[in-house]
Amino acid sequence: MDIRKALAGVIGAAAQMDADTILDMLETPPEAKMGDAALPCFRLAKTLKKAPPKIAEELAAAIEKPEYIAEIRVTGGYLNFYFDKEFYVKTVLEAVTAAGGDWGRSDVGAGATVVIDYSSINIAKPFHIGHLSSTAIGSALYKIYKYLGYNAVGVNHLGDWGTQFGKLISAYKMWGNDEDIKNGSINAMLELYVRFHKEAEADDSLNDDARAWFKKIEDGDKEALRIFEWFKDLTLTEVKKIYEKLDVQFDSYAGESFYNDKVQAVIDELNEKHLLEESEGAYVVRLDEYNLPPAIILKSDGTTLYATRDLAAAKYRKQTYDFYKNLYVVAYQQNLHFRQVFAVLKKMGYDWADDCEHVAFGMVSLEDGTISTREGKVVFLEDVLDRAVEKTLDVINEKNPDLENKEEISAEIGIGAVIYSTLSQSRIKDISFSFDRVLNFDGETGPYVQYTHTRCASVLRKAGDAAGDVDYTTLTSNAAVPVVKLIEAFPQTLEQAIEKSEPFYVTRNITELAQAFNKYYYEHRIIDDKDAAGTNARLLLTKAVKNTIKRGLALLGIRAPERM
Repeated sequence: MDIRKALAGVIGAAAQMDADTILDMLETPPEAKMGDAALPCFRLAKTLKKAPPKIAEELAAAIEKPEYIAEIRVTGGYLNFYFDKEFYVKTVLEAVTAAGGDWGRSDVGAGATVVIDYSSINIAKPFHIGHLSSTAIGSALYKIYKYLGYNAVGVNHLGDWGTQFGKLISAYKMWGNDEDIKNGSINAMLELYVRFHKEAEADDSLNDDARAWFKKIEDGDKEALRIFEWFKDLTLTEVKKIYEKLDVQFDSYAGESFYNDKVQAVIDELNEKHLLEESEGAYVVRLDEYNLPPAIILKSDGTTLYATRDLAAAKYRKQTYDFYKNLYVVAYQQNLHFRQVFAVLKKMGYDWADDCEHVAFGMVSLEDGTISTREGKVVFLEDVLDRAVEKTLDVINEKNPDLENKEEISAEIGIGAVIYSTLSQSRIKDISFSFDRVLNFDGETGPYVQYTHTRCASVLRKAGDAAGDVDYTTLTSNAAVPVVKLIEAFPQTLEQAIEKSEPFYVTRNITELAQAFNKYYYEHRIIDDKDAAGTNARLLLTKAVKNTIKRGLALLGIRAPERM
């Protein structure tokens, strides 16, 4: 039984309104003393032509209190409902038990496709800490959408086009050799890229050579394409190892080069619809009605830009996937770019442009400045993950040296700590990267939540197979009910996460759940040989906490060890 849905039906009958409308209006009060559910009557004032407090009073009088409601109170313009605690706890735990490890799963998105563009690493450049936010946020959204029944399509829109490849091939031809590239892979390519920029500062003719090599790629020159594809294959081989560590998957690696033969159709369409105008030698689409600067489609030398390729990509994704939503998990520095792209699509007559969303996030910088690939000033993500794992192993060797599979568990904890730190705050906030903060294992961190999971696992192992009567009254204390409330909120939290494109909602829910359960754990003995029915109830609660945390972590791309 869904108490809130049932309550909405009761209120709807009394108010002569649709139950779903009432369900959307129901709120969870910020404090327990204000009840378990509240109906703000302000939205009804205009329809019913009465003051909100009067509406609340009349509804309270009209509602026949169901068995699951202990009390109904009118507080100003709010109608507050207090659940019968025993009924509430029993209902939630029975639902979680029935769901097994699938608490919160639904088919709400059945039949709808969501395309998610995330990570989008650059070929021949390192997978650095700056890529972590896009990768972690996008991957979490991908997993949550799938869990809620949507057909999620993960796209890694590779940065595999542009003059930087001409620079890289030029540098390779001048200073590189095959053996160094094979052995050093991305690191060797990065060294060549950095060297090219330093040398080009003194000799501008190098840039001419780079442009010539990129022109060869565009023209299909065999030698240029061979080197280009080789660099691309080496990069993907390396980054896929990191994706595997992060539990990140993609359904498509179609990058910028994939759309190279599709941009002309976009340019032709813009011309046919009389949207393309010449401006100082370039061709643009004016967006005055959107209060935006013109979107440049073709540069004065006839070459295309990101906007041109993103227009082609958006059209391709709509034609291929017929998406319900098309998400771009890209840093907020590109806010203007996406506003322009979406506006151009609207001017082209595509109403589905409204289904495209820029999921912006804050920038990642080093404590002493921004990341710059050109200067070689980067923190490799692989190094961050390795250091996190090493530190975790040191802690395990100190505190639990006899732990089995400690190398595997240290990887689950260390890598989980990095992911969790990225998703532990609102995505729009900037991050100043610090090893000390990321690898801090105290406080509201991934390891803390993982440890709560192992604590639950330990209790359940000790208890064995519990059976018999269940005394739910033992879970009506002020310490137990908040735990149950957070478990009950988990499915709604998942829906909020995709509605706001904020995996942080999930992180917050399971962090608060871990804190609430640990408080309960310290105040109550779980296993009591003299109270079998009460023990069974507490074990059901423990198992529900364990399953909810494990599922929440999995949706964030984090493992939940059984032992730590």
